[in-house]
Amino acid sequence: MRKFVPGRIYFFLSGVMLLCLSCAPQTCYENTDAMVNASLYLNSSGKLKAPDSLTVYGVNMETNKLVDKIKGVTVVNLPLDAAATSCTYVIRINDINDTIRFVYDSSPHLVSKECGYTFYHNLVPDSLTYTKHKIVSISVSKSSITTTNEENIRIYY
Repeated sequence: MRKFVPGRIYFFLSGVMLLCLSCAPQTCYENTDAMVNASLYLNSSGKLKAPDSLTVYGVNMETNKLVDKIKGVTVVNLPLDAAATSCTYVIRINDINDTIRFVYDSSPHLVSKECGYTFYHNLVPDSLTYTKHKIVSISVSKSSITTTNEENIRIYY
């Protein structure tokens, strides 16, 4: 004897199979944040060296610190605002404050289908300004700010 299966069940099962096959989960595993990678160098030796204490935050953003009184940090990542053309940070090395101001251009960049878009930045040549309380000098290693983990600036203190 044959069992009768209504057409609605076939239609429902076909729909579920199509839904399962077409909606494969795709996850973004790539870095989507383009940040300035700033390395800290001791001026007297020219070698990469962590200060005794490091604090970093944006100007007028004292409550939202990127780094807060941390020891052993030799590289700090500074995000840039794609909606602006400049950004200023306060960097406190061994309890002495300095400011660093970046001027840059931003452009959208497709990371991947799964991750979408991000913004890459280019530092405007000779526009980096900073105070010299603890910082002796800053050199630009790479003016193109992307999602790769490459050194962009060297801070000598």
